[in-house]
Amino acid sequence: MNAELISFPNRQAVPENPARVLENAVVRLLKQKPFYGHLLLGFRRRVVQDQGGLGVTISHGTPILSVDPDTLAAYSADEQVALLEHGIKHLLHLHPVRGRGVHRLTWDVATDLAINPSIANMPEAAPRPERFKLETGLAAEEYARLLTRPFDIGNLEGEGLGNSSLEAFGQHDESGRSDADQSSLTPVDDHSLWNEADSTPERLVEQVVRDLVREAHRKAHGEVPEDITGLIEGWLAPPEIQWQQILRQFIGTAGRIGRQSSWQRQHRRFQHNTPGVRKRRQLKLLVAIDVSESTDEGPLRETFARELLQIARGRESHITVLYAHSRIRRIDQFRSSQMTAEVFHGGGFTDLRPVFDYAKEMHPLPAAVIYLTDGYGPAPEEMEFPTLWVLTPDGQKPVEWGVELRLGVE
Repeated sequence: MNAELISFPNRQAVPENPARVLENAVVRLLKQKPFYGHLLLGFRRRVVQDQGGLGVTISHGTPILSVDPDTLAAYSADEQVALLEHGIKHLLHLHPVRGRGVHRLTWDVATDLAINPSIANMPEAAPRPERFKLETGLAAEEYARLLTRPFDIGNLEGEGLGNSSLEAFGQHDESGRSDADQSSLTPVDDHSLWNEADSTPERLVEQVVRDLVREAHRKAHGEVPEDITGLIEGWLAPPEIQWQQILRQFIGTAGRIGRQSSWQRQHRRFQHNTPGVRKRRQLKLLVAIDVSESTDEGPLRETFARELLQIARGRESHITVLYAHSRIRRIDQFRSSQMTAEVFHGGGFTDLRPVFDYAKEMHPLPAAVIYLTDGYGPAPEEMEFPTLWVLTPDGQKPVEWGVELRLGVE
């Protein structure tokens, strides 16, 4: 019997599951550029729909990676990795908080022009300097200046750059546009999230980014992409900011969570009134003191307690203080007018989890958690509360989430 040739239909590529697209992209980034991958692991992830694919910001002191899986899945695997690197570089350059006084779309495009030339495999539609007949390698502020005609007040209104801001760039076609067509005026990631960065003082944003960089640098064994070596060296240098200022800004940021709307202030980027905020009447904080033997440094505890006391007395607040090591040993409740500086001595080993278990059961929930510890102990893998880790000089940050503040560093 003659054997018959059996033909099979051509296999069709199976589209990537949108639910896994981000995880797979992060894994590829970790393999190709470990520093960026480890940096991204410190972000809290937010899954959205129909909101621009991907974006990064800092919200109430927490780094956020916002992703629309369906939109991200439409890009190739290489483009997905490039978009993740793109978002990370925006944060490393503090672009979400540097654009005060600049029209939103102008700043959106300017920041993309500053970083896109250094990123391989960016989507074709991504803005690039050559499309505006501009040189590469400029800072975002310089691109913003070149994109906006001097004294062009009209650009402060509306949502687009308009032809007036394009007239300075090269040849124009019959429609009056330059080689920078309309597609190159729109970032391929979501910059609207940057408005959330207004919730965090710039100094605190710097500390959040510094913490992310230090942790990623350690996990990547000091290997950093060549094009950002100088930038990362700056982030690794000792900060020129006192720990007391970080503590005050963190508490101030926590006090803005849950504000109600009003119409009383100007937007930081626009020249007209926008929805403002009305402060919530009372700030509710949870302060945890690690009283294990390894953290028994009286002078540091007293200094921290005095500083916290001064801050609390400056506003209407309700503070719950937990003294804990492997379990909670003591609980004190204070209002701002009743605060007194006390030192409680304990002992034993450290387990950081009971404090956060307690926080989840509080009613109402605390606006933030402040934990004085050396960090050597098990902690939750993730936490929804904004958290400030106040570490002893030789302590370590126990997890990737939260903001690090090291006592004794001036």
